[in-house]
Amino acid sequence: MAASSNSLKKNLTLFDVYAISTGAMFSSGFFLLPGIATAEAGPSAILAYFVAGLLIMPSMLSMAELSTAMPKSGGTYYFLDRSLGPLAGTVGGLGTWLALVFKSAFALIGMGAYLAIFFEIPIQPLAAALTVAFAVLNVVGAKETTGLQRILVAVLVAVLAFFTIQGLVTVAGGNPEEVQGDLTPFFPFGVSGFASTVGLVFVSYAGLTKATSVAEEVQNPDRNIPLGMFLSLLTATLLYVVGVFIMTSVLESSALREDLTPVATAGDVFLDWLPGGAGLILIVVAAIAAFASTGNAGILSASRYPLAMARDRLLPAMFASVGRFKTPTRSVVVTAVSMIVVIFALSEEGVAKLASAFQLLLFGLINFAVIIMRESRIPSYAPGFRSPFYPWMQAAGILIAFFLITEMGALAILFTGGVVLAGIAWYFYYARNVGREGAIFHLFARLGKFRHEGLDSELQGILEEKGVEDDAAFDRLVARAQVVSLTEPTDYESVVERAAGMLADRVSVDANTLKHDFLEGTQHSATSVSHGTALPYVRVDGIDRQELVMVHCQSGICIDVDPATPLESQESVYAVFFLVTPTHDQSNHLRTLTAIANRTDEEQFLVEWRSAADEQEMKEALLHHERYLTLQLLSGTNTEDFIGETVRDLSFPAGNLVALIRRGGDIIIPNGSTQLREGDRVTIIGDPAGIERLYELYRRGEREGVVQ
Repeated sequence: MAASSNSLKKNLTLFDVYAISTGAMFSSGFFLLPGIATAEAGPSAILAYFVAGLLIMPSMLSMAELSTAMPKSGGTYYFLDRSLGPLAGTVGGLGTWLALVFKSAFALIGMGAYLAIFFEIPIQPLAAALTVAFAVLNVVGAKETTGLQRILVAVLVAVLAFFTIQGLVTVAGGNPEEVQGDLTPFFPFGVSGFASTVGLVFVSYAGLTKATSVAEEVQNPDRNIPLGMFLSLLTATLLYVVGVFIMTSVLESSALREDLTPVATAGDVFLDWLPGGAGLILIVVAAIAAFASTGNAGILSASRYPLAMARDRLLPAMFASVGRFKTPTRSVVVTAVSMIVVIFALSEEGVAKLASAFQLLLFGLINFAVIIMRESRIPSYAPGFRSPFYPWMQAAGILIAFFLITEMGALAILFTGGVVLAGIAWYFYYARNVGREGAIFHLFARLGKFRHEGLDSELQGILEEKGVEDDAAFDRLVARAQVVSLTEPTDYESVVERAAGMLADRVSVDANTLKHDFLEGTQHSATSVSHGTALPYVRVDGIDRQELVMVHCQSGICIDVDPATPLESQESVYAVFFLVTPTHDQSNHLRTLTAIANRTDEEQFLVEWRSAADEQEMKEALLHHERYLTLQLLSGTNTEDFIGETVRDLSFPAGNLVALIRRGGDIIIPNGSTQLREGDRVTIIGDPAGIERLYELYRRGEREGVVQ
């Protein structure tokens, strides 16, 4: 699939995902909140941070599943829109963007509390200047933005690791002058105080899922998004729990409960051995890195929401475009301007706290979205990572989110309701006629209602984008496929019987079982017929790879896929592709179906297919031209240097390989030791650029008829 002019670069790595998630979590949650948390829960705040880290896991796992199934910009918005429909998407998208704006602005203002330890700086102008600087960086490119994010997170984690190690050594030493805290009683305010504190500190982990908003720009999202989020959660939980334990141990309880810079105060106790106040400087540097990384990651994540919503016509089209640096320039600018308004005009701490309640609502909806996507049974919903313990994990995530919202008080609930109403109002004012519904209607279809057919096609497109690097796997499947050429009229059942027998030898499955499954599939949507081609498939347990039989029907046959239509009036089929695929490999199965369907839908395919004279020409008709090349090895031509060479000794551009050799009447699937002979017709598959280079060297300009 060709990249559109509004597509984003896929240049974010595993460490970028880790840096975005980690950087979005460490700010007020570590450098400000511990004092407030111990005021409500006492020493049990240590346990509250640990429990909160466990409670975020259902939402993290659900986010990971959705982002590997639909790695597109917009994160929460995109998932809610495609699962629950555009109304839920509008509410979720606008609400998440607003929450990120508030939290990012608050993070940049939070830097002032630590900078004020050394300098008298006007906090609001500084925060506004930082917003502009980060916005410019985000416009230049996500790679540059995450480059800074890497540095900030590396500094942050390194300093906090030093802080925790030195703190643990101090606590273990037990010096009364340094260890003034008391861990008893552990629950001074009872279970209710502990439970409310879990809700308070839970939002410290909310940034964990922010990397999903840039999923479209992540390389290998099936691996990098889940792994990056897990490593980030592990880092955050460890540093939160150990860090709060150290602060609770070294600081006197009453002093800690009133401290708005508890990390700096604790560091001043046991890092005083460093010369020139270097310990305090390190803590301030870490705090600045934490708040800056949260603000930077916030702009990066928030700006993807208007982009994604505009693509879907839920916001004005101006936000759907990307600038010269392949970044959503207008979305970045609007996000930054909104943050500056918040910095100067609103009570940031209060609003950020209220926005956290809306984030909890979104976590609940995200868990519900996974249930909808799975139960809708859309064939193209094929996440690279699946949440374990479904649906109990998602049910727990929903209950956790709504329980914690109730713990945040009536004002937070009212604010969340206000944001929801504002999103609904915008939807009915601007976007109610988008003509798209979510996967929830596919679930309704199972109950006799209607569904949005375009969603499956959209997910197939996403799968194709994800599977670009696996094109060679499809080419190899075609290369080893068996071919049946039928010159006389025949019936479909006889064709199925012959193909099943050929496949049975390769996959070690009973031929009668395969025949039955192929024929049953014809009546249950496991066979698609279009443009003179048919694609019946069977999924089988216990096999390792896909196998394909290609049937060339010169006279055409009719396949009875619609009992309501007389057989004689149905479309004739000239190409039938029988596919057997492992049950466990859903992603590869769907990529293969998509690859075959895309090729057979092309206008020239059937012309090339029906004119194919032999097995190799049939396979070449199915392969994409830019990804294959056929050379005939003859003396006196550019290809004579290949004669006598083994396959492993050929000097081809990277990413290109010999897929099959036609020698006389035989088709050979080569290995590294296969020796090439004069007269061989060699089919090479691989990277289009490499294929073009080989074409320039060995095909262009040769005399007519020498090379087929």
